[in-house]
Amino acid sequence: MRLRVEFTTEPFDLDEAPAHAVAAREVLRKAQLDEVDVGPFGNTAEGEADALLDAVSAMLRDSLRAGATRVSLQVNVVAEDSA
Repeated sequence: MRLRVEFTTEPFDLDEAPAHAVAAREVLRKAQLDEVDVGPFGNTAEGEADALLDAVSAMLRDSLRAGATRVSLQVNVVAEDSA
C-alpha cells in the first residue's frame, strides 16, 4: 500500500525556517520515501506504507521536541494506478 502525507508545523516564521520545521524536513529527507516536497506553508511526502508511517512518527517526535506547538497532518491512501 502507498500513502501520502500532507502536514504543517506551527508556529510559523516567515523570516526563517523554525527549528521544528528544519527537524521535520530532515526526517523526511533521510527517510526511504519516493517523493518529498517541502514548502513554507505545507509539506508532502509519498511512499510505501511502512516507510511513510515510520517517517511520520519520527517527524512528530522530532518536530515537537524542536518546539512545534501544533502539527496538522492528513494521510491518504494512494490509488495503485496513480502511483
